[in-house]
Amino acid sequence: MVDTYFTLQDDDDKSGSHNVSSKITPPKNIPIKLTFLIIFVLLLIIISIYYWFYNSYYESTNDAYVTGNLIQITPQLVGTVTLIVADDGDFVKQGQLLVQLDSSDTIVEQENAEANLAKVVRQVCRISSNVESYKNKVATRKIELQRAHADYQRSANLARKGIITSEELSHAWSIFTSAETLLTSAQQQLETLIVLVDNTTITAHPDVKNAAAHLRSAYLHNQRSSLVAPVSGYVAKRSVQIGSYVKPGAALMAIVSLDDLWIEANFKETQLLSMRIGQPVEIKTDLYGNKVTYHGKVESLGIGTGSVFSLLPAQNASGNWIKIIQRLPVRIRLEPDNLDRYPLRIGLSANVKVDLHNDQGPMLAPYSMDKIRYMTEVYNHQLHKADSLVTKIISDNCEDALSQGKLP
Repeated sequence: MVDTYFTLQDDDDKSGSHNVSSKITPPKNIPIKLTFLIIFVLLLIIISIYYWFYNSYYESTNDAYVTGNLIQITPQLVGTVTLIVADDGDFVKQGQLLVQLDSSDTIVEQENAEANLAKVVRQVCRISSNVESYKNKVATRKIELQRAHADYQRSANLARKGIITSEELSHAWSIFTSAETLLTSAQQQLETLIVLVDNTTITAHPDVKNAAAHLRSAYLHNQRSSLVAPVSGYVAKRSVQIGSYVKPGAALMAIVSLDDLWIEANFKETQLLSMRIGQPVEIKTDLYGNKVTYHGKVESLGIGTGSVFSLLPAQNASGNWIKIIQRLPVRIRLEPDNLDRYPLRIGLSANVKVDLHNDQGPMLAPYSMDKIRYMTEVYNHQLHKADSLVTKIISDNCEDALSQGKLP
């Protein structure tokens, strides 16, 4: 019985010790959980510090939009629209016809100018020819005067000797005075003609140059009845209709060149401290999302906030004033790495991130740009064709014009 009791007691002790040990075991796991918690907090702090340092060298904004040149097609003269070649979304090449105005009046104006130039050239050419003719006539009159003077001197000598009568002497005197009068008249006519063409040529004559200028003006008016594309691009906002009577300056349609786009990002003034021209930029658009990343560079920082250039600027001197952080437009030039494959359109929203690591660049452009940013040569040939027409009319109406010098 005793053995059994102790056995049971031992069993009870064992079970009790087992229970005690089971109660003491959990505290041994507390340091492990605490370790994991500390490690997690440290990692969170490290990541936060890294993220803070990383973001301190970057500035980003989603207040950014794709911008480009919106070229308005406007007429330079009044007229009725007779032809429309392009519509919204069409791609047009530089110099391609877009809109044709009724050119009946301008054609008549050009024909009148051509006829007037031809008439003036013939008049000036005839005057030039008359100058040479009167020079020869004056030379002939001088010879006649010298002969008449010699005859009169001889008759006077003969009259003194009584060889000829006084009537014959009077006749010789009449011939002499008549020759003198004819010479004076020829010289006056020559001087009158010389005044009209003196120190000039047919092509440089004021009347010819004036008529040529009127022809050029009429030619340009006729050419401007055809509205052409100044650049290659896509047509947008066509508002013109067939039969419309348009006036100078009226917007008929617009052309957008998708090859020359940039981003206009509006940064808060507190974000611009380290922003410089030339810093690299990453751009993502809402159109393509994270699928496409464009690259660019800061091209310029705005000279003023939008409120300054608004039609009615804010009056901060009023009593009820609330400070609002201003935004400054920053122009970002896009690099053409993805533009061909993933084209953009003006007005699309974008997210930009500027790398501020290199802050040694200028905040403002240090010098004026010598290069030409935008240019079109579409209209240059119009005046060249007008010059060719003037040359042809002058040469057709005066054979001596080309040999006398450069045409007006």
